[in-house]
Amino acid sequence: MNFKNIFLILGLLLTMSCKAPTDVFKIEGKNININDSLQSIASIEDFIKPYRENINRDLDSILAYSVDTYSKSDGHLNTAIGNLMADVIYEEADPVFFKRTGEHIDFVLMNHGGIRSIISKGPISKRTAFELMPFENSIVISKLPGANVKELLDYLVRAKRAHPISKLKIILDKDGQMIESAVNQIPIDFNKTYYVATNDYLINGGDGMDFFKGSEEVFVLDYKIRNALIDYFMKTDTINPVADDRFIQLKD
Repeated sequence: MNFKNIFLILGLLLTMSCKAPTDVFKIEGKNININDSLQSIASIEDFIKPYRENINRDLDSILAYSVDTYSKSDGHLNTAIGNLMADVIYEEADPVFFKRTGEHIDFVLMNHGGIRSIISKGPISKRTAFELMPFENSIVISKLPGANVKELLDYLVRAKRAHPISKLKIILDKDGQMIESAVNQIPIDFNKTYYVATNDYLINGGDGMDFFKGSEEVFVLDYKIRNALIDYFMKTDTINPVADDRFIQLKD
């Protein structure tokens, strides 16, 4: 036997020894619907009961009082509840942003669909904040060039929807064309950049807000919107938000 044949035989042996096992396993599964028909287990219920009661006590602790019931369907271009949400974000996030950067937030833009509940007349609790914002959305700040701010305004004019805004003013004529835009009562300069507070869903183009993709820089505050609401409610005895003239359309 020559060396060529020896190497061939060794190669075949190595190939056979490295061959993967051919066993086939069959895995089956089935859906189990979780509903009221499933019986609770007493030992588990007894274990989690004190935790549940403690969480419910915390969620139901009274923080403030609402003088009326507020809904996001109450108005056309701005609503009391939307104005409250945007103003709270500005008030609670601006000190955090300034402490970290030395800059102030110029204005706030959130989305109408992000308001997930009403605020009912009467006591306000932590549960109210969780109902308003059940998602884990956090506040972020976009350093937005003037050209993209123009796109932002065009978006709001086209949408004609009560997206929550704060420190931003938009006036439309009777035909729906924008005739005035300002930040903190100063006309917008499209050659400047502006610091815009929004959330981590919209900053990535959520709800078609693609203008945020042009951000020169994004600042993540690690501050959830829900926590900002709770912080505001804890220091505010009574809330009485109103729809105002921050986004309006003239009739004549």
